[in-house]
Amino acid sequence: MLYIFSGLPGTGKSTLSAALAGEIRATYLRVDVVEQAMRVAGTWVNGPAGYIVCYEIASHNLRLGLDVIADTVNPIHETRRAWRDVAESLGIPFVEIEVVCSDEREHRYRIDTRLTDIPDFVLPTWDEVKTRQYDVWDRDHIIIDTAHQTVVESLTTLREKLDQERRKV
Repeated sequence: MLYIFSGLPGTGKSTLSAALAGEIRATYLRVDVVEQAMRVAGTWVNGPAGYIVCYEIASHNLRLGLDVIADTVNPIHETRRAWRDVAESLGIPFVEIEVVCSDEREHRYRIDTRLTDIPDFVLPTWDEVKTRQYDVWDRDHIIIDTAHQTVVESLTTLREKLDQERRKV
């Protein structure tokens, strides 16, 4: 299974996707880690390279029979389609999960106070998050609103919604 996480920085996407990865023992791909490693290596150019690397690593791990969790902002229709293409090209099921924080004050507080867990990674400012391109979704997907919820509560909600999705199949 490919779990495709999406959402603006500061919504709790990385925290939630990493918690799920640990719980189900899945391969965890975080584009911020890949892009920062490319910066350190001197090969980073602003663009889709980090996503392309993640698509290939995901594909390889899915072919090995491993579940994969993709943690990316996934802000535009093209990246969302590319993630689906990874799964569909292998005949692997996928689920799209958007993590949001519906309380703008809470979201801003998270952006203003969070610390990075990636060495030398520069976190975006609130203005950068608010002005970032983020296409409105044009298809059904799971939405997890982390505003005023603990990680445990959000993970419980996610599990419930994943179970509902499995019952549909």
